[in-house]
Amino acid sequence: MVDNNENKKSRISRRDILKGLATTPILGFLSFDFYRKKALAKIKNNAIRAELGLVEKAQTVQFIKDKKPAGEVIRLGLIGTGARCKGGHLRSLGFVLPEWLEERSKIPNDQRLQSFLNSENLNIQITGICDVFDLHAEQMMDIISKGITPWGEAERAYKTNRFRSYQDLLASNEIDAVIIATPDFHHSQMTIDAINAGKHVYCEKSLTRTEDEVYQVYNAVKNSDLIFQLGHQNRQNESFKKAKELINDGVLGKVTLVETTTNRNTTGGAWVRHLDGNGNPKPGSPETIDWQQWLGSRPKIPFDIDRYYNWTKWFDYATGLTGQLFSHEYDAVNQVLGMGIPKSVVASGGIYFHKDNREIPDIFHIVCEYPDHEFTLLYSASLASSNSRGRRFMGHDATMNLGGTLALTIDRNSTQYEAKVDAGLLQSGEPLYKFPQSSSGIDAVSSASEKYFAQRGLVYTQKAGKAVDVTHLHFKEWLDAIRGNGETSCNIDIAFEENITCQMANKSYLEKRRVEWDPVRRKIV
Repeated sequence: MVDNNENKKSRISRRDILKGLATTPILGFLSFDFYRKKALAKIKNNAIRAELGLVEKAQTVQFIKDKKPAGEVIRLGLIGTGARCKGGHLRSLGFVLPEWLEERSKIPNDQRLQSFLNSENLNIQITGICDVFDLHAEQMMDIISKGITPWGEAERAYKTNRFRSYQDLLASNEIDAVIIATPDFHHSQMTIDAINAGKHVYCEKSLTRTEDEVYQVYNAVKNSDLIFQLGHQNRQNESFKKAKELINDGVLGKVTLVETTTNRNTTGGAWVRHLDGNGNPKPGSPETIDWQQWLGSRPKIPFDIDRYYNWTKWFDYATGLTGQLFSHEYDAVNQVLGMGIPKSVVASGGIYFHKDNREIPDIFHIVCEYPDHEFTLLYSASLASSNSRGRRFMGHDATMNLGGTLALTIDRNSTQYEAKVDAGLLQSGEPLYKFPQSSSGIDAVSSASEKYFAQRGLVYTQKAGKAVDVTHLHFKEWLDAIRGNGETSCNIDIAFEENITCQMANKSYLEKRRVEWDPVRRKIV
């Protein structure tokens, strides 16, 4: 037999809980009909979200299904047609081979395929390409000529020319704008030359190899009326826009520390890419690669297939982890917090695992201090471990994990939410809020690299419940700005902040010292 006293205690306990809830402003509308545990928990959660400003608003950008061309046609030149351009840029511009569609259609719920099919007609013509490697140029011409678009176009109504030098491409009157996707050490000079030739520029990161180049590119772009976009495509990710909104609304409380990381544990992820899956050298020879043009202003050395494919391993050609990976992480944080150039930077690390001929470290750490903002950015990277550590914004009241998706967790010692945690209305240590709530996450990706980039928010985003390619959106923003509609989100001012920060980290590592930014002299000291 059930004890009547126990029943009475149970009734009182329930009544007391509901009475307490009724005195809480956000839950005053609840009635006894919702006393059942499941329903009550759901309503409490929804009400708390509403008070914290976590109720979903309309999409920031309405998804457009119309495949009609946008604005006037823009004629593009592609400079550098390697893996990034062939495997990413062309697809984001709306060109894939039938074989790609066939292969991706075999993958259930493939987000990469869906994001391609959801692309808009950007109304572009690729009228010129340039690459020093004959094979890459031929492959690119093949995709452009035979490619299928998301809006069903299978034939080109224009001619695409291959140029042997980028200077010849820039001299063409049939090109309005260029996309630069060469190795990093060419970016600054090509950008300056393109601006001087009157071409709009979309340039992949890293924009510069040295500090001097930062000022040269900045001055060239600022003194023109041309449109520039740096290739940080995660600026188009809806999760990052939501993160900025939550920060601005004070949901996290005061943010004093952000930890952002890179973890890779593959040869390709460590920039050993000159061998195929069987350990044989990939294609390329002095007969098929214009080696002297590839070297450009860099020291003249005999042809080296290792350096051609793995240029990121040497400081003659790049800034290694700083420009390749930290640049993405810095921009991810900067677009949310807008903290700009740090007061000081300390970088450390070494070559602890990949004992080959590289100069860049495979373990790397950067500490950026912002005393005026009372804030520290901490970056840590390993090319010898795939243990994902994520990207965390740590506030006094909540922590936000941000990548392709967003998750918000209440701090157990929060001041803002203390009363609700004590009352059992909020549970610390468990995600209170996720965005997008209906996201399918990173399922249906076909490789370790793709999974990594999807986790970082660099592949696609969710708009109106649909996957959309973020590079496609970044191109669209640039092209719209060229047509006079809006501005680019990664313009030369943003690029300057990113490049100076990367140069500070690189200088600190190479000179084994703490470096500072002098905002008056605009110099690293």
